[in-house]
Amino acid sequence: MANVERTVAVIGAGAIAGHHFGAIAEMEGLRACAVADLNAERAGELAAQFGVADYRDYREMITSERPDIVAIALPHYLHKEAALFAASYGCHMMLEKPMALSTAECDEIIHAAQLADVRVLVGHTQHYMAENIMAKTMIDSGAIGSLVMMNDIRHMDYYRSSRPDWFLEKTKSGGGILANLGTHSIDKIQWLAGSAVRKVNASVSYHGSRGNVEGSGLVYLELENGMPATIVQAGYIGAARNETEIIGTKGMLKLMTGDSLWVSTGGPYEQVDVPRSAAPFELQYGNLLQAIAGGGETSCPPKYGRDVIRVLETVYASAASGKEQYMEGGAAT
Repeated sequence: MANVERTVAVIGAGAIAGHHFGAIAEMEGLRACAVADLNAERAGELAAQFGVADYRDYREMITSERPDIVAIALPHYLHKEAALFAASYGCHMMLEKPMALSTAECDEIIHAAQLADVRVLVGHTQHYMAENIMAKTMIDSGAIGSLVMMNDIRHMDYYRSSRPDWFLEKTKSGGGILANLGTHSIDKIQWLAGSAVRKVNASVSYHGSRGNVEGSGLVYLELENGMPATIVQAGYIGAARNETEIIGTKGMLKLMTGDSLWVSTGGPYEQVDVPRSAAPFELQYGNLLQAIAGGGETSCPPKYGRDVIRVLETVYASAASGKEQYMEGGAAT
């Protein structure tokens, strides 16, 4: 039986779009067909580079091209609208994270996808990074014993001039550094621990040079399995850092996603040999293709994407109230 070739159209020609087109070009069974963006220059450059059609209006692109899959790489506040339109035309979706601005918007997307019987993969790339995969393998094998805690730290210049303004407008982004990078941390902690968040205590600051979103956050989480975790993120001027400390009863891991993995079982950290794998976006598209072919869920289904947003909403509620917040009914992992 011949392999089915599925066409992919990308909505949004920003920085992340190149990763989508690059992965599609490497995947057997996929063919990029079009890109849509209001910015004619950016769309034209991608169209020329990858040999696809370019459009200004994604609705026109979907109705004209009728792609099998739509990759939604738009500002957060446009995710819901684009996802509902894509679902109405029976398009499967690669939907960038965070899934939407709120759990209510996520619910609309979930309902539309169910009605259209389409598969959706929410782009939580932490599940597909080589160092993270190896760390999870070691955790699940018991190599560092029972988990005791995790501390996730991320510092960067969040207000750099190259960051588009919409990231710094709460009504368009959903929040600041915690909405953008904090959702990665929430996802990473839940996924590595194999347990959902049940309790949140958070504090944030607003000292950004522009916009109205938070520039830092310190979040204490307690998971359903009882494990505590912290997220510490700062978007002000200083040294960049991206590190997850994972502490077990028999050892510790230092996970530097995208760079390296280190283990200590009583002495200094030693670097772990991390097997190379396909690029994260290729793994995501491979998983989406499997779900389409088999009719099952993707490894990051909409329900999971929604639950990450639900934790984020609880983080902001805790920061606003100054009080500890409990998740209602837990979150799916």
